[in-house]
Order: sequence, then structure tokens, then C-alpha cells
Amino acid sequence: MQQTTLAAEAIYNGIGLHSGREVHMTLKPAPADTGLVFVRTDLEGRPQIHAAAANVTSTMRATTVEENGCKVFTIEHLMSAFHAMGIDNCYIEIDAEEPPVADGSALAFFRTMKQAGIRELEAERREIVIDKAYRIDDDEKNRFVMVVPYDGFRVSFTSVNPHKLIGIQYENFEVTPELYEAEIAPARTIAYEKEIEALRSMGLGLGGTLESVIVYNDEGWLNPLHFEDELVRHKILDVIGDLRLAGPIRGHVIAVASGHALNTALAKELQKNLG
Repeated sequence: MQQTTLAAEAIYNGIGLHSGREVHMTLKPAPADTGLVFVRTDLEGRPQIHAAAANVTSTMRATTVEENGCKVFTIEHLMSAFHAMGIDNCYIEIDAEEPPVADGSALAFFRTMKQAGIRELEAERREIVIDKAYRIDDDEKNRFVMVVPYDGFRVSFTSVNPHKLIGIQYENFEVTPELYEAEIAPARTIAYEKEIEALRSMGLGLGGTLESVIVYNDEGWLNPLHFEDELVRHKILDVIGDLRLAGPIRGHVIAVASGHALNTALAKELQKNLG
């Protein structure tokens, strides 16, 4: 199997979820062995930040990568689309510290890439082929994420939420581009109404609106859902994006109540052992 890149440039502009700032993003084809590389066009020298597990520096409400003092955060939705589309190499030019939020899902990114098309390169693709079970646990909160050998890419996720509206949700998908576009990519970020004020006082969620975040309170949902179990589908979207920081994966991901911290810890373990 050959490495891939985009067949043409693709542009997507919008507002950052946490920063609330306007951002212009251009996805550009890149040569073999480049990887997925953010380019901060707003900073002197256009510094590059490689979307790699070793560069993760924060997982508070989003995944942040940092290199040589420059960072990009809330990259997980974009990375998820790259993973599902099977794109190995791309320059992601952005003029802010955060990609656009779009509607809080990965669908706009996926379709932007799909429209640009994929081009095969001469170099051979290097997958992260899972050779045994790798597992990261958070014993205090009874949650974990693991990956086991599997000929394909599958994700099984159990989401546990004490809220009566949500409760326990489970989904299990064999991830292909077609299934991802229909069943995973449209799942949006979710927030509890009482958390929003606290997040904004921390400088987070400044770009979130009911067009980009699903919000629930003790009475119900403030906006219509795309799926009854949209929360667990978005969790799957996130884990696909976070694990792409290790590389394209061939294996079966199994998770219970996992989040960015556990996901990226597993990505680091995979990159260290198999990258």
C-alpha cells in the first residue's frame, strides 16, 4: 500500500471552538514521509508543528501539540478526518492557534478532504500494526483505552455518563471512509449547560454556540441531535483523531469512558513501541 496526500489544495475557514478567533485554514499536498504538519502562518518564520504523539503537551478539553515553543490545540476532529480518509501527508496552514470548529463535528473536514481528492505517492505506507494488547488505565475513575491485534481498524467504545438523559451508551464500528462519513463524522461536541460558564471563565469554549456544540441541561437538550447516541459517537470520533498522532493504525480499539488524556497516552505508547 502506498502513502497518500491530497490531490489538490483545500480551504476551510471559521471560528476556533475555545479561542473564539477567526481562522483561515489551507490543507496542502505534501511529499512522502512529511506526515501531518501544522504550519502557523501568523507567526514569524512560519513555524511547523508535527502532529505526533510525542508533541502532545495538554489534554484539557482538547488535544494540544507543541514544537519549539509553538502550539496548536483542538486538533482532534481534524486528525480524526485525516485518519478515516487515510491521508498520510499534508501541510495544514493556519493563521491562528486552533483550527476552525465548523459544526463541532468532523464532517466538514472530511468532506473538504474528499472533495480535494487523494493522490498516491511512490513511497510505501507505514502503518502502526498492533502486535499485542496495549492498554492505558485510569483506575481512580474506572476507565481505560486499549488496542489489540485486528486485521482492519475497529473501534468499540462504552460511554458512561451519570446524567439521566445520557447514561451508558455503546457503539462498535469497523471504520471505513464510507461508514465514518455517515455514522461518526457528523457527531458533534457535547457540553453540559452548567459547565459552560466555568469553561469560559478559564478562557475555553469562547467560540462555542448552539451551531457548534450540543448542549444539555437537567431538563433536556437545547438543540436537536443527529443521533440518539451522539455522545458515544463523538467519543469514537475523538479517539480516532487522538490515536492518529501515533500513525495510521491497524487494530481494534476498545475503550470505556476514555478521554483525550488516556487516548494520547496510548498514542505515545504506540509511537514509542511501534512507530
